[in-house]
This record gives sequence, structure tokens and C-alpha cells, in this order.
Amino acid sequence: MKLLTVAIPCYNSQDYMAHAIESLLSCGDDVEILIINDGSSDNTAAIADTYARKYPNTIRAIHKQNGGHGDAVMAGLQHANGLYFKVVDSDDWVDADAYAKVLHTLRSLSQPEQQIDLLVSNYVYDKVGVKVKRVIDYTNALPENRVLSWNDISRFRIGQYILMHAAIYRTEILRNCKLDLPKHTFYVDNLYVYVPLPYVKKLYYLNVNFYHYFIGREDQSVQESIMIRRIDQQFRVNRMMSDAVDLSKVKNKAQRNYMRNYLEIITTVSTVLSIKSGSDAILQQNRALWEYLKTSTPNNYNMIRYRPLSTTCKLPGKLGRRLILNGYRLSRRVYGFN
Repeated sequence: MKLLTVAIPCYNSQDYMAHAIESLLSCGDDVEILIINDGSSDNTAAIADTYARKYPNTIRAIHKQNGGHGDAVMAGLQHANGLYFKVVDSDDWVDADAYAKVLHTLRSLSQPEQQIDLLVSNYVYDKVGVKVKRVIDYTNALPENRVLSWNDISRFRIGQYILMHAAIYRTEILRNCKLDLPKHTFYVDNLYVYVPLPYVKKLYYLNVNFYHYFIGREDQSVQESIMIRRIDQQFRVNRMMSDAVDLSKVKNKAQRNYMRNYLEIITTVSTVLSIKSGSDAILQQNRALWEYLKTSTPNNYNMIRYRPLSTTCKLPGKLGRRLILNGYRLSRRVYGFN
């Protein structure tokens, strides 16, 4: 068994995938790198095969029909032989020094009695044109360099949550939770991180800037205009997150509160994008989303309905919308997303 599997979903990634792959090659034999060619029509498949031939002990190329990012992640999980599992998108990369520390930590946590369920590290918003890159860390919430339970964590800030970029799961956790990411759907990274959380009992926080999250391609899914155009998929993921876990059944209070806040921020994003769209049809879909949560997952709805962000989202009229958008703009300046 390998220590770590890194899956790199690739779709028409010929222009930038090499950077992601090369950043992961200082791993030695402890790591397997799975390049998932998701039915690309450019030279992605050939590049993947070239790397697999050059590094046969480390890299495997997996070719599949196009199913979208989530389906490529699931293909990686299906083929994974590592004790732990990490997703690195094909336009992102990892820091070499931080990578070495991550692997050292995972080696120390490889024996059965020492294994953790989730390792969290920092990530960097590597936004084109921005000189000072925003680093997302968790020093306010997670004690460093020791195995943690949920009872050891402190309060996360509003809007602060663990993205896919920050997460390394134990592979068995992802399989035991029956993770099933939908095909041809964007924004499933939220499902990837959220659905396994009830199975996480032991965590570890390593305060290193490991993952570089690139923001700058015009066709990138996190661009605001593209998110609005694909808002039906944001709504779909939002509903699936609420359907996946009845939060009232999560017994640990700190764990339940964290998951409640996560669901609240995703639902807030859905509402903000609806307002930003300026479309009456989309605003109607957003109202339908809230009604769905109320009728289909009432326990979850009741947990988030009167939270600060959710309450703000429900403010009526132009003034309410203005307050919501002002909060969104402030968060965007602070965190540098989109």
C-alpha cells in the first residue's frame, strides 16, 4: 500500500497540467499520482501517458469517458491504493517544502493505532495580478501538530470552512461514507468535503501553506459570471449537501456546529449569486431552494434558518439585498475568491 494517493482530474488540461504533476514528483515511492483523463479532446491523454511511462513506479494514467470533475475524482478514489487520499486540480500545484512536511506527518500517522481521518493544511489563493497572495489558515480554530478530536477545536470564523484544497482524507473514510459525486456537475468539491465529515473522529492540523489554488482563467468555474450561469448546479449541490446528513443526528456538538455553519455558508452563496444575477427566474429558484430545505430536510432548515447569514439573506426589499451584497463584496476583498 502507498502512503498517499494524489488524484489529478484533467479535462483539456494540456496547457497547465505539467505544472501540477511536476510539483508532486518530489515524493519518492510513498506516493502514487493518478492522472485522470476525463475524456479530453486535446493532448491531455498523450501527456498523461508520457508521464506514466517516465515514472512507472509513481504515476498511472487513467482514461475515461467525460463525466465531469466529480466523476474524475470518483475514478481516482476507485483506483486509489494509498492510505490517504488527496485531490489536486490540474491548474493548481503544491509547495515543495510544505509537501515534504505533509508526507513526513502522514508517515508518522501511518500505523493503525495512529491513523487519522482528516489532515488539514493551509491553502493559498494564487490569484493572477495580485502581488500579496491570501493564505487561508486555521490557526484560530485548530491546535497544531497533534491528533485532535472535535472537542479540541475552537470556533471557526463566519465564512471559514475547510475546502477540498485544505483536506487530505484517509481513503477508507471516503469509501465508508459512500461518497458518490454526481456526473457533469460543478461545485461538487463541497460535497466531497462535507459528506465524509460525520465519519471523521480524529483530525490533525499542519500549519503549512501546502496548496496553491490558481484563480485567473477566464473559463474557470469559480468566476462569478460563470457561477451565475451555472447556478442550477450550485442549487443542486446545495440540496444534495442538506440531503446527505441530518444534522440533528450528529451527536458531537462541535462537529454538528461546524457542519451547520458549512451548510449555512453554501446556502448563503446560493442566495447571494441569485441576487447578483438580477434575474427574477433565478430568484424564484432560490426561493424554491429554501422551500425545499424547509420541507425535505426540516431539521437542517431549522438549524440554519435563524443563523446570522441566513437571517441576512431573508431581509426583504432593496435594503436587504443591498446589505447582503455589501457583505459579499467585503468578504471578496478580504478572502480574494472569484
